[in-house]
Amino acid sequence: MADLAITALNVAMHATAPSTSLVVYGEDVTHGQVVYRHTDGTHKLAKSGGTKAEAAAVGIALTPGGANDSGIIAQKGSIDLGATLTVGEIYVLSETAGAIAPEADLVTGDYVTILGVASAADQLELNVNPTGVQVP
Repeated sequence: MADLAITALNVAMHATAPSTSLVVYGEDVTHGQVVYRHTDGTHKLAKSGGTKAEAAAVGIALTPGGANDSGIIAQKGSIDLGATLTVGEIYVLSETAGAIAPEADLVTGDYVTILGVASAADQLELNVNPTGVQVP
């Protein structure tokens, strides 16, 4: 499989609004990208193939922004992801910065960060879990 092809403009809160936070981005971020909290306090693009800290995702961007811009991230609950999902599939942080992939795409050396489970063809039940476990 491959990273999800997310249509940024279709990323939105579901009718049952998710838990969100207002954050400051540390680099360019677009709708649907996964972020982690950097040591400088900003939020940057997370990736499973980087360091343990970079894989410690905290949410998915609902609004875009550049470095030092404020943005809103979803942390838990239902979101319309703007991509075609497989119901029941577990989705995780990808090796590609900010991207989302099916669980089966994890490879040796990746840190496992579970993002959620698809409950509809475009809806993710977001429950971010940066496990800190590295695939052997």
